[in-house]
Amino acid sequence: MALSEAAPRSKRHNRTLEMAGYQREDGLWDIEGHLRDIKDYSFDSTWRGKIEAGTPVHDMWIRLTVDDTLTIRAVEASLDAGPHPICADITPNFKVLEGQRIAPGWFLNVKKLLGGAKGCVHMVEMLGPMGTVAYQTLGPNRVTESQDSADGRTQPKPARLDTCHVFASDGELVKQRWPDFYTGK
Repeated sequence: MALSEAAPRSKRHNRTLEMAGYQREDGLWDIEGHLRDIKDYSFDSTWRGKIEAGTPVHDMWIRLTVDDTLTIRAVEASLDAGPHPICADITPNFKVLEGQRIAPGWFLNVKKLLGGAKGCVHMVEMLGPMGTVAYQTLGPNRVTESQDSADGRTQPKPARLDTCHVFASDGELVKQRWPDFYTGK
């Protein structure tokens, strides 16, 4: 176990977030996310009546269909369970993502388009890591920027460059692995 032993406790809530990426036969890619919240105790809901322990409070899905450039070609959102009867009414709004590109600033753009009353906070939260799953699914299939190397060859800009401190363009790893893209001194 990566964490130290916990103090005595009892679980009250469980959120599972599952995401996967799929290559389609038509050359596109599906990125799917599923979020489920479950309480470990029963409680009364004004709109749903008694919600028994183990029954999903939230059960929601999103599928993004993207092309090789990470441009979203289709969006499907579904809400099988929510605490309020009108929760699922917002799912058509997620179509606003069609035509958007998963790129730096992705989640800021998602929040601009679907934040607050324009979306569902839980479904919006799913879209941040779904962008990462899309990136990791496409891997070498991604179209990347290029830069001319010292010997005149065009090399693709590493997609991971400046995505975290390990891949900082002025860091030791970049200096050793991708010297043409090293910006340090």
